[in-house]
Amino acid sequence: MTDQARTPESDIPGKPTSASRTTLSHIMTHNDTNLLGTVHGGVIMKLVDDAAGAVAGRHSGGPAVTASMDEMAFLEPVRVGDLVHVKAQVNWTGRTSMEVGVRVLAERWNESTPPQQVGSAYLVFAAVDADGKPRRVPPVLAESERDRRRNQEAQIRRTHRLARRRAIVELREKRASEGLDD
Repeated sequence: MTDQARTPESDIPGKPTSASRTTLSHIMTHNDTNLLGTVHGGVIMKLVDDAAGAVAGRHSGGPAVTASMDEMAFLEPVRVGDLVHVKAQVNWTGRTSMEVGVRVLAERWNESTPPQQVGSAYLVFAAVDADGKPRRVPPVLAESERDRRRNQEAQIRRTHRLARRRAIVELREKRASEGLDD
């Protein structure tokens, strides 16, 4: 696929997934630990948001802000001395938003064993202009079967996010109409 590919609803040239894919690596120290002596989940979440934000900014060609984070999964604890790699790429794009998928891997800094996946997350970013208003993003162009699968799964997650939001709004409106103010 070329970088000149366009979708019917967009006159912005698309960008392949590889154009913004990135890896952020960080060694974990005692400053990163929680009360259990392992790396605090919030430290990992910040690294995830940092890597995803870089990918969203690269893909959209400017500022992008975190709109939501969902399905953050911590699969294994991260320890002091682990070299953490946060790999991120754009999975899906809408008109002004994009989903970024993130995989978190860890390996011992002084061993030559393969990294182990310790976490994953999906974040939605909104591209914004200098005034903080939404702006258009280029379509993402899948380059492999894996990219196509990630795009399809991202569309399912988007459908679920929108349905959940609609159901909550409807419930709140119903409760308000019944005089049940929370």
